[in-house]
Order: sequence, then C-alpha cells, then structure tokens
Amino acid sequence: MITLNEFVAKFASEFDETPVEKFTPSTVYKELDEWGSLTALSIISMIDEEFDKFLTGADLRSVSTIEELYGLIQTK
Repeated sequence: MITLNEFVAKFASEFDETPVEKFTPSTVYKELDEWGSLTALSIISMIDEEFDKFLTGADLRSVSTIEELYGLIQTK
C-alpha cells in the first residue's frame, strides 16, 4: 500500500487545472472547482488500477477528504 502522501499526489494528478499545492490530506475534494462526475469517474478508475479496489459513487459521497478516502480504500 502506498503512503498517504503518495496517494494525495496520485489523486492530484487526476486534476488538470487545479494546482497541486491545493491538495493535502485534509482537502475536501468535492469543494474543488474542478470536481464533477468525470473527475469522480477518473478517481474511481485510478483507485481500481492502482489498488485493485472497486469504489462506487456512493463510496465517494460517503467521505469528504482525501485522507478519509485513503482510509476507505484500506478497508475495502
């Protein structure tokens, strides 16, 4: 399993326009201007590829921060 900081970096790489400095473990990703359904799908895809874990839209909605999402992945 990758570290939390590595996960934050991978998460940030899925965004094209948001500066990487905006991403920390406590970032509430749904409040980012660039967040939307396509970004959500790319995050789900990245998690599937990188961790071999399948998340649903409901899973994404159940957490708020990048750190919470990282924790959720570890429980799957």
